[in-house]
Amino acid sequence: MGEVDLNIAVAGIPINNPVWTASGCCNYGRELGTLYPLRELGAIVVKGTSLDPWEGNPGRRVAETPSGMLNAIGLQNPGVEHLLRVELPWLEQQGATVVVNVVGHTVAEYVAVIQRLAEAGPTSVAAIELNISCPNVREGGIEFGRDPSAAAEVTRAAARVTPWPLFVKLSPNVSDIIPFARAVAEAGADALTLINTLVGMDIDLASGRPVLGNTTGGLSGPAILPVALRMVWDVTHAVRIPVVGVGGIRSGDDAVRFLLAGAQAVQVGTAIFQDPWAPIRIRDGIEAYLRAHGHRSLRSLVDAVRHRLDG
Repeated sequence: MGEVDLNIAVAGIPINNPVWTASGCCNYGRELGTLYPLRELGAIVVKGTSLDPWEGNPGRRVAETPSGMLNAIGLQNPGVEHLLRVELPWLEQQGATVVVNVVGHTVAEYVAVIQRLAEAGPTSVAAIELNISCPNVREGGIEFGRDPSAAAEVTRAAARVTPWPLFVKLSPNVSDIIPFARAVAEAGADALTLINTLVGMDIDLASGRPVLGNTTGGLSGPAILPVALRMVWDVTHAVRIPVVGVGGIRSGDDAVRFLLAGAQAVQVGTAIFQDPWAPIRIRDGIEAYLRAHGHRSLRSLVDAVRHRLDG
């Protein structure tokens, strides 16, 4: 069998393979860029970008757990002006396809970041990904992602101003994710990313205190893969817009499970900390699976899964 074509378009974005990095797990790609060309990635999702610089949470910020990792970074980032001035020009030089993850404490902050990006018009940006797991300070601090109406409000506002496809990253920390998926799809999202991290914690036996300075943090890694896979399955049966699956993916077989559940692409996060070559290995693993199962292209598998979902 000849070469397998891994090209696919997700929400209108042409990508050369379905493996993306997850936001916050490789900063802006500079470290990975010393190992392999960033254009070999389907896309790089940069760390969450706010209007002004955010300091993040006090330490300790990261802790290893069985089959996973807790993090409470607090979305520390240098802000949109730094992204425009320093990181995006460099990423453009690398030939990377860039998705900008956007964060904010109010709807107006999300909108302002997107408007600033649109005003500057960087050619490397292919899409916007809204991180709605942020506290809405105007509504008592509840996360946008835990209130369907708030999720829809920020999505609707972002959709009005973005010149790029809009992805919304959903929180798994809800009783039923489907109403959230439907709410943001109806509000104008072009695609969904799921899932974000699960809330967890650990306690130090010597001190009797929480390990993380923030007490709780986001659990990621292999431990959450079954949860993420189930939510991707549920959502792809409930909405028609594309889904990008993320959560505990370490191998090509893991990634294919998400594709078979209905995702059109995947993001790799925690695995990069253990093995920075993980995205490349996973890409090659997907190709090997397609070849072994008689698929000449990724598109043929995605179309076959979509036909099953529609049936």
